[in-house]
Amino acid sequence: MSEIILIGVAWPYANGSLHLGQVAGAYLPADIFARYHRLNGDEVLMVSGSDQHGAPITIRAEKESKTPQEIASRYHQQFLQNWRDLGISFDLFTSTGTENHLKVTHDIFLTLWNKGYLRKDVMLQAYCPKCQRFLPDRYVEGTCPYCGFPTARGDGCDECGKPLNPTDLKDPYCVLCSTPPRFEMSEHFFLRLSAFQDELEMWIASQSNWKHNVLGTTRKLLKEGLKDRAITRDMDWGIPVPIEGFNHKCIYVWFEAVIGYLSASKEWAHLQGDDTAWQHFWHGDAKSFYFIGKDNIFFHTLIWPAMLMGYGDLNLPYNVPANEFLTLEGKRLSTSLNWAVWLPDYLERYDPDSLRYALAANMPETGDSDFSWREFLRRNNDELVATYGNLAHRVLTFAFRYFEGVVPSPGELDDQSRDLLDKAGDTIIDVGRSLQACQFRKAIRKIMALAQDANRYIDVQAPWKTIREEPQSAARSTYTVLSVLTTLRTVFSPFLPFSSEKLHTYLGFTGSVSDVGWRLQILPPGQKLHYPKPLFAKLDDSIVVQEESRLNKFSQR
Repeated sequence: MSEIILIGVAWPYANGSLHLGQVAGAYLPADIFARYHRLNGDEVLMVSGSDQHGAPITIRAEKESKTPQEIASRYHQQFLQNWRDLGISFDLFTSTGTENHLKVTHDIFLTLWNKGYLRKDVMLQAYCPKCQRFLPDRYVEGTCPYCGFPTARGDGCDECGKPLNPTDLKDPYCVLCSTPPRFEMSEHFFLRLSAFQDELEMWIASQSNWKHNVLGTTRKLLKEGLKDRAITRDMDWGIPVPIEGFNHKCIYVWFEAVIGYLSASKEWAHLQGDDTAWQHFWHGDAKSFYFIGKDNIFFHTLIWPAMLMGYGDLNLPYNVPANEFLTLEGKRLSTSLNWAVWLPDYLERYDPDSLRYALAANMPETGDSDFSWREFLRRNNDELVATYGNLAHRVLTFAFRYFEGVVPSPGELDDQSRDLLDKAGDTIIDVGRSLQACQFRKAIRKIMALAQDANRYIDVQAPWKTIREEPQSAARSTYTVLSVLTTLRTVFSPFLPFSSEKLHTYLGFTGSVSDVGWRLQILPPGQKLHYPKPLFAKLDDSIVVQEESRLNKFSQR
């Protein structure tokens, strides 16, 4: 029986290029998950978009003497190109700047207000006397009162993950001019998060399928007690407050960004020509998965569920498989210090499937993991090229040389051949289970284990030796490995979509891997093969020094 799967992916700020930490944290796992479920025959809607209302956009705009819209539009277009080049298969990647998003945000805001889940109150707002303006939370930095991190932001600490307000920071300063702000009273709307404490505790207690790190963080925040949280700010760039008397105030970005999952679903439905189609993914048996980094757990396991509870009649998150952080060469990724591998730069020089493989094989699922150029080189050359790519190339070219480019008839299979084909069938089942559980590293290890077994099998069978004296033995082993390659094409497809489509064609199949689905496909003897090119390119050892040099060069800017 097919499932109905909504996949919401973190909305990136449209203030700069994407880096590999963001890809490994949210976008790649979401895409692997979506591709698997589509192959499995499930109904999938994967949505996200550019967050164009955050303070990072206005900060960038002021530094470049441009409008926030110019900055947001520039990076939104770059994101769209990146997704195409990397193979991230969104059903819709939109932005928070649409009229549709404004309308849906206002609907949720007013519904919560009318139901009594919002309240007005005054709060201390940071004001910079030099800039002569109120400062959004991200315009204020200082020392975290909990862990002592020296550059915590006014909305949260990247080091310990605690949500913060500017008034919590020690020694705060304006990020634009470094002047210490003063704090003045300003009236704002607050989400009555405390009103959902008991209901959220009961709901969280029932989440037995969530990751330990996600549950641990959420339970800790609940134990500390939920506090009402301001959802408006004194600024002009953003979605205006839909209530009279609040001119020059906007809805705070964290409140409206999570609403984007719903507004994007409605926009997608409209584009399908059926304005009600979104409901299929938000009601009943539909399951919603939210792929984010660990710094966004609070907003997706507590705030967004509280908003949904207050709004009513929409499904709560089924799972929030948040990843930990990806470090770079052993150091924390830093946009401000330019210590990152930027996705557009990578895609200019290397193959997308090589990156997808390297990140998936070392995905930070339950703890931080590290990306290094040396490890990237090793995985590309030793695993993709030598183990998987070489297996495909030598068996396909062998079939062209000795079997006229068609799949040979195997005759009666021996025990070794049957065992390997049985393992191929088991791998499809086992990998499917791992992907359903969002265990991507485990899944890719199982896939590569099948490729390694196929290499050992062909080395023992040695058809290049038996072809003259025992041609039927050579036909049997060639057919067996070609059949295993058919399975590898399928199970690798969510991870390596580009090379899987190439192998699909080389094996003589028409159409796309998606036409086959997540099943064991029998390779018919006599099928005409296509002469192959290598699936992956071997990289020279010199790229490690080159890329490390680029990192050090750019980080010193």
